[in-house]
Amino acid sequence: MKFRCLYLLLILFTFFGCQSRQPFHARLTIGVVSFGENEQLEEQYGELKGYLEKELNSIVEFEPTYNERQAVAQINTKAWDLVFASSGLAAIATKQSTYIPILPLEGGLNNRSIFVVAQDSPLKKLSELKGKEVALGQPGSATGYYFPLLNLYGLTLAKIRLAATPKQALEWIAEGEVAAAAMSLEQYNRYRTIVSGNRFRVLYQDTHSVPSGSILVSTSLPQIEQEALYNVLSSAPPMIPASVGYIANAEVPSYEELIKVIEKVIPITDNLQKQPVMLYEQPAEVPSQNDEK
Repeated sequence: MKFRCLYLLLILFTFFGCQSRQPFHARLTIGVVSFGENEQLEEQYGELKGYLEKELNSIVEFEPTYNERQAVAQINTKAWDLVFASSGLAAIATKQSTYIPILPLEGGLNNRSIFVVAQDSPLKKLSELKGKEVALGQPGSATGYYFPLLNLYGLTLAKIRLAATPKQALEWIAEGEVAAAAMSLEQYNRYRTIVSGNRFRVLYQDTHSVPSGSILVSTSLPQIEQEALYNVLSSAPPMIPASVGYIANAEVPSYEELIKVIEKVIPITDNLQKQPVMLYEQPAEVPSQNDEK
């Protein structure tokens, strides 16, 4: 009889222990931009993956994409449940109401958008890029695409090339293929030492404050699962947020001003494939009297 009572108590504790776990579906997909550094990122996110699997009793899949363009495609189709998004991606996702920011990523002055040139370049100011070939980042990048287009607004360039990664943009400068390239200050400091020669300088630093990125949760998930993700991430042991670069129990930034920048430059993006590249809105053609007849 004593053994039977102990057995029933064990069943009850097991049942209520399972009930106390956060409610969640069987599989969770996390998306992040890798710039080709998949192995390093998978190692970096390893502790988070294990923590979420334990707390949510769910299989967690980590899906890195090569650059922001691919990430935008995944966001548009809601392919990811959770996204570690740069500010540009976060602004796009929130504008479309497909994802909700729940926690901020680490950021700061290193998020500033800059233009980089070769150390021995004769260029001294941004306006001197007129008639030159320039490299931008991918659509979806605030510091490599949207803010640089705002800075170049009104100029006519010979050609614009979209670099797949900040490292590729620096390589194009080193090889003399472009006169300048846009990226974030953080990316510049990270990649300039591993590109041949390491002979670069900052031509221009944007004065706009770029909001930090965010962890986004898909609106496709039921609200109870969105809340479960927030609760688990915000209460994680300190080494988890530190390892992947988010701030627990902090407010997410506003992306309203960044969305305005995106909306301002979107009309000129159709011109990027043309040569020369006219980075301003051209007036609509007025039909002639002969056309009307």
